[in-house]
Amino acid sequence: MKQLLAIWLLAMACPAFSQELYVNTEPASNMATHSLGIRLENQGFLTPVYKNRTSLEIMYGASKWLMVHGSLYASDFYQAGQHFEGGSVYAKYRFLSVDSVQQHFRGALFAKISSINNPVINQEITLEGDNSGLQTGVVFTRLSHRIALSGSASYLRDWDNPGGYNIPSPYARDAIAYTFSAGYLALPKVYRDYKQVNMNVYAELLGKTNPGYGQSYLDAAPAIQFIFDSLIRLDFSYRVPLYNSMQRNTSNMYLIRLEYNLFNL
Repeated sequence: MKQLLAIWLLAMACPAFSQELYVNTEPASNMATHSLGIRLENQGFLTPVYKNRTSLEIMYGASKWLMVHGSLYASDFYQAGQHFEGGSVYAKYRFLSVDSVQQHFRGALFAKISSINNPVINQEITLEGDNSGLQTGVVFTRLSHRIALSGSASYLRDWDNPGGYNIPSPYARDAIAYTFSAGYLALPKVYRDYKQVNMNVYAELLGKTNPGYGQSYLDAAPAIQFIFDSLIRLDFSYRVPLYNSMQRNTSNMYLIRLEYNLFNL
C-alpha cells in the first residue's frame, strides 16, 4: 500500500514539477524524502580528438529539507585510456518554500567538496573530475504551471590535487560561478496517468569567472529530457560558448544521462 501511495504521489507531482529537473544545474527543490536516485552520465567533446568522462552518481532525499549526492569520475581527458579520477560529495538544504497549487518559490543553500587526482592544466576550476576543492552557493527556483525558472550563484576554492599535482602559480585558486535555467513541460498536454511519457525542454546559461585574471565564459546549454513511468529519466544536452576567455574542457561538450529512481525506501 505504501509503495502504491508513493507512486500515486509521484504521478501527481510529475506533470507539475518535472520541468524543474534541469539537466546542467540543480533546482532549489529537493527529491522526495527517503528516495534514491542512480545516475550514469557521459560527457565529452569531439575536437580536436574525442575525449569523454563517465560519472556514477547516487542521490538520496534525507528529508524534505535536505538531500545529498555522491559521485565518482573516470575519463581519458588527461591520459590515454579511461582512468579513475576521484569523487565528490554534494549537499543541498532548502531553507525557503512558498507553495500553492502548481506554483511555488523555493530557495536552497548548497555545497560540494571533491578530491581529484588529475594534473591541473586548465584555467577553469571545476569539481566534476578536474579539481579538488570546495564550492558553496545559493539557488532560487520559481515554478508556475508548465514553466520553471531557476538561478544560482556560488563561490569555488580549489586546492592542490592528490598525487603531487599542484596548482601552477599563475593559475587562479578562486572562482565565481553563476547559472540561469528555464524549463518547459512540453508533454503530456493532458495528464491521464503516471505511465505517460513526460518531455521537458530546457534553455540554460552557465557562466564562470576567475576574479582578477581576466578569465571568464558564458555558455548556452539547450537540453531535452524524457521521463518514463515517472521513474526513469533520459537527458541530452550540448554546451555552446557565447563567449570564452578561459582554457577549459567544458567548451562544446555534449551530455547524455540516464537516471533511475527508487521511492519509499
